[in-house]
Amino acid sequence: MLSETDGQILTTLPGVASIRAAAFAAHSLPIERFPDADHLYSATGLAPALYQSATLHRRGRISRQGLAEHRDALMGIAWGLSQFSPSFTERDAELRARGMAPIQARVALARHACRLAYRLLRTQQPFDEQRYRQGRLSGER
Repeated sequence: MLSETDGQILTTLPGVASIRAAAFAAHSLPIERFPDADHLYSATGLAPALYQSATLHRRGRISRQGLAEHRDALMGIAWGLSQFSPSFTERDAELRARGMAPIQARVALARHACRLAYRLLRTQQPFDEQRYRQGRLSGER
């Protein structure tokens, strides 16, 4: 049960119900397996694929390495946050105004959501919209 695990903290995110939190936590816990949020994000398969050959270095589409269920859970968290968190709603609007397609913006939001989820799972402190907004404005990761 989610209420008996560290993943319960994810339900403090706006728009994230128990089912989404449980799905993400099931693939992410124990969080100590991941040295940082970037490793967790890469494990979802949403990180861009890298193509390297001699002098050619190029980033491609999402790598899709990792479990589809983990990726779907993170995308679900990003969707919930984009609907119910003012900070994520603003970020979504900014990304779309820059010309990103809706799915591209959602993947970018998923990266932010992954960093946030990683921090919550590490610290076990509930989500605070004001604190998140201040951290984002100050450039804190």
